[in-house]
Amino acid sequence: MTLLSQDPPAGLRQPRRLDAERVLSRKKRNRAAMLASLGFIAPLAIYLFVFYLFPLVQNVVMSLERYDRGTFVHGGAPFVGLGIYREVIGSSRFWPVVGHTAVFTLASITVQYAVGLALAVFFKSNFRLSATLRALFLMPWLLPVIVSGTTWQWMMNPDNGVLNNVLGFFGVDPVWWLSADNALWSVLIANIWLGIPFNLVILYSGLQSIPESLYEAAALDGAGAWRRFRSITLPSLRPVTLITLLLGLVYTLKVVDIIWIMTMGTGTSQTLATWSYGMAFGKGTSAVVRYSEASAVGSILLVVALAFGLLYVFTQRKESD
Repeated sequence: MTLLSQDPPAGLRQPRRLDAERVLSRKKRNRAAMLASLGFIAPLAIYLFVFYLFPLVQNVVMSLERYDRGTFVHGGAPFVGLGIYREVIGSSRFWPVVGHTAVFTLASITVQYAVGLALAVFFKSNFRLSATLRALFLMPWLLPVIVSGTTWQWMMNPDNGVLNNVLGFFGVDPVWWLSADNALWSVLIANIWLGIPFNLVILYSGLQSIPESLYEAAALDGAGAWRRFRSITLPSLRPVTLITLLLGLVYTLKVVDIIWIMTMGTGTSQTLATWSYGMAFGKGTSAVVRYSEASAVGSILLVVALAFGLLYVFTQRKESD
């Protein structure tokens, strides 16, 4: 018998067996940790799939097939590809509705941000009753939208509304706030009133994170209030500003409730969101149910919101680099 065919001594076999057992134990622990991680992630993944991904995919599928009441219940809708999109974009209503949506969205987020920032800077001084006044400014945010919409509808009533009564006190003729021509500006005023508290809360929180030492150093250098605001406040609020504007944009694009309560999306107050809602349920100016067209408009809104979301991610990544 040669030396190679002989079994190794017992003192050499034991360390190898221990190493193998450690590797096996480590693999078991890693597998258990992975299963535990999947167990925690599974509810979130199921929630996102059921309430977000599946409806989005189903919406896109519906926009590529011609649905009516029968096919919506029994199935078998014919596939028409991008034909629905061509019909929607070629409609005489599409571009006016896009214009109303653009004005409503841009004016809303611009005024909401400007007023919210002014109020946040005003309340930053923490004067007496500052907390009480801030709480009062949050009231529109706390009220249900149906209450706010109904209140604004009553205030803008041409016969007995508060606004026309005030204008009449100064000798101004009554304004038909909710007429087809003025509907856009009326719902815009109400939506701005609703969005200011959100901007105030976010921007006020951002102002609290700016060190006071920066303002003190700038004051010692002779910088005035406007210079300190332009050189310290605005640059320091840039990340907060971006996320505030993005959230405001996404929220405003899909606003239906306040517009529908006040005007039912008629006249110049018809936006892409209310147009899609009316076609989906056969209400407002769309008396006939058109599921596929409604899905196509919803998909267009989704693409617009996604484009701005990607722009925000790109901007953030560029700044971090």
